[in-house]
Amino acid sequence: MTASVFFGCTFIAFGPAIALFLFTIARDPLRVIFLIAGAFFWLCSLLLSSLVWFITVQISNKESSSQQKGLLIFGVVLSVLLQETCRFGYYKLLKKANEGLLMLSAEETMPISIRQLAYVSGLGFGFMSGAFSMVNILADSVGPGTIGIHGDSQHYFLSSAFMTMAIILLHMFWGVVFFDSCEKQHWWSLAVVVISHLLVSCLTFQNPQYVGSLVPTYIIVFLVGLWAFFCSGGSLRNLKLCLTCKDKDFLLANHRPR
Repeated sequence: MTASVFFGCTFIAFGPAIALFLFTIARDPLRVIFLIAGAFFWLCSLLLSSLVWFITVQISNKESSSQQKGLLIFGVVLSVLLQETCRFGYYKLLKKANEGLLMLSAEETMPISIRQLAYVSGLGFGFMSGAFSMVNILADSVGPGTIGIHGDSQHYFLSSAFMTMAIILLHMFWGVVFFDSCEKQHWWSLAVVVISHLLVSCLTFQNPQYVGSLVPTYIIVFLVGLWAFFCSGGSLRNLKLCLTCKDKDFLLANHRPR
């Protein structure tokens, strides 16, 4: 039973992201490099937030439950803000890198478009975020022990897997919307990305009432995914052609930089 829980939760959490990586990124070395770089920038945000968290916990009153709860909320907000700050820093770095690649390229077009960069970097953020969110939970899922034996929810592993999948997809969508907003200088869109990130992170405080966190999270996934689709140049006509496999130029694997 533990093995089935482990593999089932792993495939739920990382299955869509791995499929996207294999079909749209793995064949292009340049995209792989940018994905790894995006994961590194997410790690930088984790390092900074962990450092601040360690300092604040040491100077706080560990016997005060209200203060510890406040520190937890502060840590979540700080982590989100640092992640989005690192995303913006990565965007600025990619703009400079793309200009350098254009100078070195024999062609007149950039070797990779800003929309592809947004998608790849967002998936890199999501991969690393999901790995750190899920690795300890997966390690516990192989046993020993039985989840819910003391009256707790038996859906802990399954709910964590679905939440991780949602966070990975959201990072990908947030990356597309964030880069598009920076390109068009729509600062209100950046604010919406940050606020939605904060909202999803704060929804986890509803646990172990998993319905109260998962249902709103997946509503946000759908809405932000729809927004990212149109930001990336999508339309209802393109969606129909893509689903019927009649417009291969629309697929990212054959997408030409603009």
